[in-house]
Amino acid sequence: MSVNRRATAQGALTLGALGIVFGDIGTSPLYTVQTIFSPDDPHPVTVSHDSIFGLISLIFWAVTIIVTLTYVLLVLRADNDGEGGIMALIALIRRRALPGGRRAKAVLAALGIFGASLFFGDSMITPAISVLSAVEGVKVAAPSVSGLVIPITVVIIVVLFMAQRLGTNAVGRVFGPVMAVWFTVLAALGVKGIAAHPVILEALSPTYALGYLGGHFSAAFFSLTAVVLAVTGAEALYADMGHFGREPVRRAWLLAVFPACVLNYLGQGALILGHPASISNPFFLLAPGWARLPLVLLATVATVIASQAVISGAFSVAHQAGRLGYLPRLRIQYTSEEIMGQIYIPWINWLLLVSVLTLVLAFRSSAALAFAYGTAVTGTITMTTLLFFYYARHQWRWPLWIVLAGGGVLLAIDLLFFAANLTKLTHGAWLPLLIGITAFTILTTWQRGRELVTRERVRQEGPLPEFITQLHAMQPPLHRVPGTAVFLNRGKATAPLALRANVEHNEILHEEVLILSVETTTAPHVPAEERLRIDDLGYRDDGITHVTARFGYLDQTNIPGLLPLIRAASTESSLADDKLSYFVSRLELVQGHAPGMSRWRKRLFIATSRITADAAEYFRLPRDRTVIMGSRIEL
Repeated sequence: MSVNRRATAQGALTLGALGIVFGDIGTSPLYTVQTIFSPDDPHPVTVSHDSIFGLISLIFWAVTIIVTLTYVLLVLRADNDGEGGIMALIALIRRRALPGGRRAKAVLAALGIFGASLFFGDSMITPAISVLSAVEGVKVAAPSVSGLVIPITVVIIVVLFMAQRLGTNAVGRVFGPVMAVWFTVLAALGVKGIAAHPVILEALSPTYALGYLGGHFSAAFFSLTAVVLAVTGAEALYADMGHFGREPVRRAWLLAVFPACVLNYLGQGALILGHPASISNPFFLLAPGWARLPLVLLATVATVIASQAVISGAFSVAHQAGRLGYLPRLRIQYTSEEIMGQIYIPWINWLLLVSVLTLVLAFRSSAALAFAYGTAVTGTITMTTLLFFYYARHQWRWPLWIVLAGGGVLLAIDLLFFAANLTKLTHGAWLPLLIGITAFTILTTWQRGRELVTRERVRQEGPLPEFITQLHAMQPPLHRVPGTAVFLNRGKATAPLALRANVEHNEILHEEVLILSVETTTAPHVPAEERLRIDDLGYRDDGITHVTARFGYLDQTNIPGLLPLIRAASTESSLADDKLSYFVSRLELVQGHAPGMSRWRKRLFIATSRITADAAEYFRLPRDRTVIMGSRIEL
């Protein structure tokens, strides 16, 4: 029975992975081949026997090497307590004692942050190109309404982003079955095309890919900007590993997604081989006439699911970046009581909505957007490959020859794709690079500014042990008022500004004082039994206690939820709810002449700080029991 239950659970996880993990890469057949042969491409490919076989072979081997070999078989092995994604790799490198010291870690972390920054560009382009490419199917299924492609796309995108605040829990249950139908249709359409021209199966041989690269290098090199569209979504395999586990993701890819996509690409190649005019939209033209309108509807649903996966990924990356110190606290809504990873970040949501709509209205076709797409994808893949092999060498002690040979070949392939996409800079490839550079500047500026603010705050707060000693030496002793005061602090070394102000200006102290520091670890989750560290600060029975609460970077930071754990762990604390107040220090940042950062970065840091979530809301403090005390820091 236990074996059957385990098999059922694994099957459910595999089905769920189909819906959440593979939406992006699973909808790539909608636009990849069409983009390769698009006459609007600045470097158009001539339809011929050599180009068809060579490019279909390039697609197959790109997917095999980049997705199957690099991600599924290698990168998925590097998990941070079960969590994946480029932010998880950064956390792994930061938490391990790796060669090179702090400087090497800083350089590698910067590369990883740039890869994560490019992912934000991907998060903006994916919903636009995916939904647009699906709706464009009406040009084949119902040409009379072709003029409605843009309005329909806009409506779908607006509804998609408006629904984010409701969460994906209920909708998520149908994602897997819908995508299972989608991949079945992909495979069926591919088999139909192959049956008409089975000779296309020869394209599976690497000789066609290598022959096309060698014999037509210029055309093949420029076509890589479209071939890379077949691997978009590869980062999602890694980033979403924590939701389903390594094996369900691998199983879903190897048994369903990979075969279905390859069959469809072969089918499209076979169709073009027999009917060169079908390059206008080979995906929809593979279907018989009666099935095209239903296929448009199915494709639209599939692309909405793909967009949802990328949007959720953007929420997760922003959340992780904030917890690791690269973004300020953002207002977060947890949309599921059962699944912690399901979150909604309003500020990110509306930024993405405006960006996606701008892209749709500016580019107006999936083919035009495709020129901008590959740069973000290849940049993120290259950074992930580099970080993985560094980690494999120094953490797993892989032999140097394996790292240099294997990593060198894979990085060379990644860089070839990246270089090819840079040739489209004037045709839209500048956009994801601009988004990535902007995001990278914001992330690194916040990290640096946070270090400077922390340094100044530490100076103002003063050492906590010295402050506690002064309290005990005061004559006459401070008046102790009934109740418990919880002072949130950044660490154990300094005295909270709110506590210092309460003593110096109000000249009172609560009977019970809890100084609470929150630490975010580089692990995704911290078990409840390892959550707290309690210290009486060297004075017993004075009612002053320091508590360090440790959270993983994916954990929900709920301060009131810690009270039962503190009561259970400390016999000294009563923490009566009816007499408990929370004290929070609010910082006012002003631009000054302090060294350490240029004036424009100070202005950017202060502007970014304005989107910081209210501390009471972020830590889930009850409003009617929270006292906020202000302080001023000059940068």
